[in-house]
Order: sequence, then structure tokens, then C-alpha cells
Amino acid sequence: MRLLVKMLKGALVLVLIAMTGLAGWLYFAPPDLIRVGTGYTAKIVCSNVFIAGRDPQEVLAVDVQAPGHPLLGFISVNVDRERETVSAALLGLFGRNQAVHREGLGCASVPAGAIERVPALGASARVETAERDEAAPWPAGETVAAEDPAVAAILDDADMVGPGMRAVVVVRDGQIVGERYGEGFSAATPLLGWSMTKTVTAAILGTLDNRLARDAASLHADWSDDRGTITLADLMAMSSGLEFNEDYGAVADVTRMLYLESDMARFAAAKPLIHPHGEDFSYSSGTSVILSRLWQDRFDDPQQALGWPRRALFGPLGMESAVLETDASGTFVGSSYLYATARDWARFGQFLLQDGEWNGEQILPAGYVDWMREAAPASNGVYGRGQLWFAGPGRGRQAELPADTYWLRGHDGQSMAIIPSRSLIVLRLGLTPSSLDYSPAPMIAALVAAGA
Repeated sequence: MRLLVKMLKGALVLVLIAMTGLAGWLYFAPPDLIRVGTGYTAKIVCSNVFIAGRDPQEVLAVDVQAPGHPLLGFISVNVDRERETVSAALLGLFGRNQAVHREGLGCASVPAGAIERVPALGASARVETAERDEAAPWPAGETVAAEDPAVAAILDDADMVGPGMRAVVVVRDGQIVGERYGEGFSAATPLLGWSMTKTVTAAILGTLDNRLARDAASLHADWSDDRGTITLADLMAMSSGLEFNEDYGAVADVTRMLYLESDMARFAAAKPLIHPHGEDFSYSSGTSVILSRLWQDRFDDPQQALGWPRRALFGPLGMESAVLETDASGTFVGSSYLYATARDWARFGQFLLQDGEWNGEQILPAGYVDWMREAAPASNGVYGRGQLWFAGPGRGRQAELPADTYWLRGHDGQSMAIIPSRSLIVLRLGLTPSSLDYSPAPMIAALVAAGA
């Protein structure tokens, strides 16, 4: 009977392939491309279900299928809420991939599909934070005063906030003066920052500045060759010289690392040196994952390392929603995978604006944020030493902004502009592929002009 059911399912799949015209496409599609698609789907659905509390079918339809490759439209998911896992497969059969949720550490891709072999690390990451008075004004609490009418007018302009906006928060002089949320999202919804996470990784490294010197070399046990001369500063400035392809349009190093590798840092660290270190700027998510592994290895107890981001950074700042996800091996994906509410993301921006000080405590070493904002020597002035940008998103309408503006930027339209001279932070999160040609620069320029 089981054999008959399988045969019938197989026949149905063949009929569907013929009806949808996928036959030729599937024949020529690289297997790894299918596996990247299912791996991406399982991971995005898992994180949005178990961290953000969203409906899995909505996430599949809106976040995965609507803006993506035609392949993604034929991927289905199965969510096991008891085991906290998500599996995804093309047409229910091909390229099956999985992701598993671990409390406090988010969802990890499991490319091999062996959920039972993934370490149960979550309990060690539960670090208590000080109780927050929700009635206190933001950022100490969650109370927001009446918004500035000039700011409100700008945020009510759909062209300004852009297509796919999920959250905009404007902070002036340490107070939220305006915020907007897309349909289905609120101030309580954790949102993915994608590569804005890289700047958070730089801040975590700053909390360990006494354990990992910026000029340190011989960083990795496998770098006994010419890679041994790479310094921590080279890595932070995206000028390690290591090979890494950051093209999201195909099965490149970045997509292979994120969706086909259980140990992302090992994959990235195995890349050869193709340029002298410190001389060539090459933006690399692999570099940021290597950095995560390096600081985690400075702890004798891996469990202590897993709790460090919350103990050293998120807890003191009151970023109660923040979840920095790990890969299956337990390395934080410091390139891409921090979920937090928009207000918590804005807290991090305010922390940088205050030069790493919070509630009278100097959490980052004095001068560290200034160092982060120094131009990376090989970047032609577009990137800072601390995994941040001086140039905003390059597509869409542009506008002139104050010269001291710097940015956290992420995939699909994530951005946070910080303008110290105006004591201004403008956070914008959403699902806005670059093909839509949107830039937040005109909105930020309007806010500056309005005295925000």
C-alpha cells in the first residue's frame, strides 16, 4: 500500500511538472541551486515563526515567494511546532532542507537534514536582564511621547517610506519623535536586519577589546600559511584578501555558506588568500562570520560565549527582543542574522550615537566608536573600520545628507542612518528588493530639513 501511495505521489509530481512547464528547468537546474532555495525557505520561515510569531504560510507567500526566484514559488514547507523545526522541499519532494529553532539562539539551517545531530545549545543562552519599567520613556522603557507633526507628515508619505516598509523609527535627541509600521507589523515585532548585523558584531568585538587586540595576527589555527598575517583590523575593514563571492543571484560563496554549510566559519576561513591583506576592499559576509568565531573562541567555556551578546550588550541596552542566531555548529551568524524590534534596533543606534556609553556605563572602550567610524584604508572612503558604511544604498533617488552621516545597511532595504551633528537616527526596515530602486535618502533629507 505504501509503495502504491509513493507511486501515485510520483505520478502527480510528474503531471505538475509537465503542467507548469518546469520539466526542462528542473532538468538543467543545478542541484545546489534547489538546495539553496529550500534551505533559504526553511530558515526564513523558521525564524519568522519561532522568533517573530508570524504565520508560516504568510511568511512563505510574502517573504519567500513574492519577491523571489521562480523556483521559490514551487517550494512548500512543513512546520513541526512541537519539535520547533521547519522542512522545505521543491514540489514536496526535491532538495529537502530543514531548520531548527533553539531557545535564545534562533533558527539554524541544517543542510544535511540530521536535526538529531544538531547540538542543543539554547538553554545556555538564557541570560537574565534587568527588569524594565515599560512605562518609562524610551529608551529606558517603551513610552513614546506625541510625535512631531512635521515628522508625521513625512512618514505618512508612501513614496518617502518606500514600498515594502515594515518599520520606520525616527529618533532625535534621544527620543522617538515619529514611527510607522507596515500592515501586520508593530512595535512588538522582531525584524531581521540582515547585514546591519555586521555592525553589531563589531560592537560585540569592542566589548572584548582587552581579549582580542585589533592588530592581532595568527588568528586561525588553519592559517599557518600566508593567511597568518591577516589581522583582526583587516577582517573588520573587509580587506582580509580572502576569496569570497558575495553575489546573491546564484549559488555563490555567500548563499552556499548561509544555506548549505553547517559550520559557516570553517567554510569561510578555508578560502585562499587572493590579495595581500589590507590592500583590497572586498565586502564579505564570510569575514563577519569568521569574526564571530574568533571572539567566541576567546572564551574557555563555549557556553559562556553563547551568552555573551546578551550579557555584555543586549541586556545593558534593554534590547530584550534581540536574538542573534547561530549556525548548526554554534557559531553566531554575525554577518546576517539578528532579529530585534524596530525600537530595539533604534536603541543600538542611540548607543553608537552616545559613543558606546549607556546609563553612565562605558560599555565600549572610550574612542572605540570613533575608531569604527574611521575609513577603512582600502575602501576609498565608503566603508568604516567597524563594519559600517559612509555611503547609503546606491539605488533609487538620492539626496545630499550631512557629511557626518554613517549607515548600518542590510539586504532587501534594511538601513539605519546615524547623523551625530543632528543627534538624529532614522531606522527603516522592510522587504524592499533592490530591483524596486528605493533609497531612504530623500526621506532622511526631508527629516533633516524639517528639523527632525
